[in-house]
Amino acid sequence: MGKKLVIVESPTKAKTIGRYLGKDYRISASVGHIRDLPRNSMGVNVNDSFKPIYITTNVKVVKELRELAEDADFVYIATDPDREGEAIAWHVAHVLKIDPTTNCRITFNEITKKAVQEAIEKPRSIDMDLVDAQQARRILDRLVGYELSPLLCSKIRRGLSAGRVQSVATKIVMDRDAEIDAFIPEDYWLVSSTVSPDGSKNKFKVGYYGTVNGDKTDKPKNGRILSQEKADSVVSNIKGKDFTVLSVKKGDGSRKPAPPFTTSTMQQEASRRLGFSTKKTTSLAQQLYEGIEIAGHGQTALVSYIRTDSVRVSDEAVAASRGLIEERFGKEYVCPYKRNYKNKNSAQDAHEAIRPTHFDLSPELLKSSLSNDQYKLYKLIWERFLASQMSDAAINTVTLDVGCGNEIFRAQGETVAFKGFLAVYADIKEDEQNDNADDSKNKLPELTEGQVLKNLEVICDKKQTLPPPHYTEATLIKAMEDNGIGRPSTYSATISTILDRKYVDREGRNLLITDLGKLVTNMLEDNFNEIVDVSFTADMEEKLDKVEVGNTNWVKVLSDFYPTFHKQVEDAGKSIEKVKIESEKIGEKCPECGEGDLVIKEGRNGKFIACSCFPKCTYTRNIEVAAKGKCPVCGSGLLVRKTRKGNKTFYVCDKKGTKPDCEFISWDLPIDDKKCDTCGAYMVWHRFRGKTYPRCSDPECATNKRKKKSDKEESDE
Repeated sequence: MGKKLVIVESPTKAKTIGRYLGKDYRISASVGHIRDLPRNSMGVNVNDSFKPIYITTNVKVVKELRELAEDADFVYIATDPDREGEAIAWHVAHVLKIDPTTNCRITFNEITKKAVQEAIEKPRSIDMDLVDAQQARRILDRLVGYELSPLLCSKIRRGLSAGRVQSVATKIVMDRDAEIDAFIPEDYWLVSSTVSPDGSKNKFKVGYYGTVNGDKTDKPKNGRILSQEKADSVVSNIKGKDFTVLSVKKGDGSRKPAPPFTTSTMQQEASRRLGFSTKKTTSLAQQLYEGIEIAGHGQTALVSYIRTDSVRVSDEAVAASRGLIEERFGKEYVCPYKRNYKNKNSAQDAHEAIRPTHFDLSPELLKSSLSNDQYKLYKLIWERFLASQMSDAAINTVTLDVGCGNEIFRAQGETVAFKGFLAVYADIKEDEQNDNADDSKNKLPELTEGQVLKNLEVICDKKQTLPPPHYTEATLIKAMEDNGIGRPSTYSATISTILDRKYVDREGRNLLITDLGKLVTNMLEDNFNEIVDVSFTADMEEKLDKVEVGNTNWVKVLSDFYPTFHKQVEDAGKSIEKVKIESEKIGEKCPECGEGDLVIKEGRNGKFIACSCFPKCTYTRNIEVAAKGKCPVCGSGLLVRKTRKGNKTFYVCDKKGTKPDCEFISWDLPIDDKKCDTCGAYMVWHRFRGKTYPRCSDPECATNKRKKKSDKEESDE
């Protein structure tokens, strides 16, 4: 048997695949793309059917691959099973002078022995529709970016960029922030009462539901009373009076599990449940897909391909998961029928949902072989998939209506009669406004109609309606997906780009538009409305998807778009005036040169104070942000500061650098007036592996002694 060469993208993937092929196979990596458009020129001949001008980006790797290919009797190109992977395969074939119409291409949805060996037995030719789809997107993005970015740099400032997807994502954030700014809160009142059937035990809350008015009941939405007068009237009508049970309605319901993960739902859940950024989630998921060294198992890929918008699952995976569910939980926890989840209309369905590749490798079994964050994400994927094939949860509900005169109050109770999938993957909800409908979901005692309930306490809360929430990374991804903006492979990169460009800022988990983001987006909207128009961008995505399945020609898509766009750029270059960004003065003269005014500037690590005479004067200082609490040394206030390298937060006394000087400095925020019970040192809030907890500030204190772990402390980004 002759020698065979298998080429993949990454050395890690090569190592994993090498376990499953014999000594006649040599596995090597292209290390990503080996050809691309040049960085210092457009690299697209717009006058010759948008012909791309590719350059070799990794000469050393190409040389090595050519030498290996010359020594092989056959070459298999096993890059990822998507358009990006297909394009890499096409470029590899080109530099190795392999005919792309020959059966040189193999793909697999998961890196397992069975999947790899089956792929070797069924090679195919390179799919030029997929290659054209990737090429069309790459060229379109280059046309937009290469023409718009220099315009922004010349009219606003250097270092700016615009893009087909990033500009729309920025606009979505800007529009939400504008909606929040324009929001006018409205007052409303919630009236509730604590009641009990026996005076002191079995207390629970009931919330205002409505007022009987003749033959009808006036029921405000969610029990919200819209005037002080009405709220006072309800309170007056029930205060000091008992309630009578009007009705007890019991019901049986069920709750179905969520589908297994797609790329976007994985990123959303990792953000909500684990606090991971999309960038971090994508990086960790890629590691799990390509393979990790597992004790007793060697280099092992743990999850299926991670760039997918499909919830489809193979029959083999379903059967394996059902067997594991029965073994772990019992037959009653196995869904009595095969669950078939429905894909969205826009889903490509080229790949399965994200799932474990080895169901016998439970998260607990792998914990010692994975980093803390790898373990968390793998556990999330494993549990979500297992839950998706389990029985529904059975829910018992109780709706209790009680009356006092004409006022009707309601409480709702809910108990889980059978956990089903909840035994593995419990529900979690985003923060919501607490209205009576939610407040009064108690565990209710057994009650009967006509029973009297003691009115123990009446509460009337004045509240205000809340604006829509700021986008988080998770909700922005959902908005992009719902609007057809971007694709699974681009969500993470898009969010990273708008954050890196300072168009959007992160405050906690919230994404906020910056002044620069507003300026750039408004300029694009005024002169290139289609570039930031959600509908136009979604329509373009659909056209590019049609290229992928061979339903339209990629050159036509570009030809329909570019001439009008290019003319708009030329016209804008002549008509748009250069925008002068005035730096905000803080009302102080520069202490170093005495001439310039101190102004607020924005740099790579955020805002800082500088002299207006730069570059003549290079004075700078951090913007002082007050931290909660006080200095444990002198009792003065605290300031938040960031390191120049790494942008890591630390805390200093606000007297540092003054007379008298206080030298207090700490990575952790001190807890006011709290001393360690063991050694008497001050306590701090310490963040470790995504969790914050109080600990002694003295690292030598006995309370901080713990066994060494192999995992290193990792940030949550």
